[in-house]
Amino acid sequence: MRNPLAPICTAAKVLSIGNPDQARIRQISGVIARQAAHMTSLIEDLLDVSRVTRGLVTLDRQALDVGSIVIDAVEQVRALLEARHHQFVVQMPAEASWVCADKERLVQVLSNLLNNAARYTPDGGRITLAVASTDSDIVLSVSDNGIGMLPALIPRVFDLFSQAERTADRVQGGLGIGLALVRSLVGLHGGSVTAHSDGPDTGSQFVVRLPRLHQVPAVNGVDVAFAAQMPARALRILVVDDNIDAADMLAMLLVTAGHQVVVEHFSQAALARASVTSFDLCLLDIGLPEIDGYALARRLGAMPHLAETVLIAITGYGQPQDRVSAVSAGFRHHFSKPVDSAELLALIARISLPQ
Repeated sequence: MRNPLAPICTAAKVLSIGNPDQARIRQISGVIARQAAHMTSLIEDLLDVSRVTRGLVTLDRQALDVGSIVIDAVEQVRALLEARHHQFVVQMPAEASWVCADKERLVQVLSNLLNNAARYTPDGGRITLAVASTDSDIVLSVSDNGIGMLPALIPRVFDLFSQAERTADRVQGGLGIGLALVRSLVGLHGGSVTAHSDGPDTGSQFVVRLPRLHQVPAVNGVDVAFAAQMPARALRILVVDDNIDAADMLAMLLVTAGHQVVVEHFSQAALARASVTSFDLCLLDIGLPEIDGYALARRLGAMPHLAETVLIAITGYGQPQDRVSAVSAGFRHHFSKPVDSAELLALIARISLPQ
């Protein structure tokens, strides 16, 4: 707590003893705002772990597909992963993985583990988030090739304020309570969390096990509706969009639904990929650089091995004439952005049915 407090106190002193110009005042104000925000975050963490450890947290449990938790957690840490230039891999099972849990709290658990992996891995590292299932558990693991841990630290890594032992220079800027909070929240869900590292500079792995939900209750809700949109078979899908975030999130949604997905961000790369790979379905943005989505659809449709491939336009152009242009280019379906995920998944589920 003293770390953000120190520059705030110094800034106040500078303002009191000098006569800074407007540029210097803006600089000092920026320092105070950033450090106050950091201190607020630390205090929120302290209050949160206090509430959890004293049993003051009530879970809002519901049937959840773990894929929806993964999507939200990744979205929270994406900026940090990109800022550190990490290679990030998500491995999801073909089938849906269900738990009875508080979504907000599990997103907090997973984003905390991903944040730690990003912070404790040097720039340009590799981080993997994997989801698997056993007869009794859903298993989520976060692995990295970062600084690792001493064997003596592993038994205490989930204790409060253990961060200082992991990195002596404290450059990561936390209090060391994040993993304690993870353990408490996972425990409230009847699960467990473990840590593993072969030593310094060998990376780390954190594994969360949660009780698997075998019977999904027949109630209304987004996640139960998601189950009804699961396909009869996994489709091979090509996603083409120059908006990297949009393409990645759409791909993650489709992978969560059980499909095999390839992402390209440029038309030429998509054509090269499609020339050697068969796809059941292609989701194409219209406003692509180099070659627009209409021309790309025509060229894909001209490939003999893609004659039966279903083309779907995913576009910001939603006027009637745009739909006519899409049909004439060979698209069978047209979705305007932002895409209704439930409607898209339902359509793909129908396409997956035996013809």
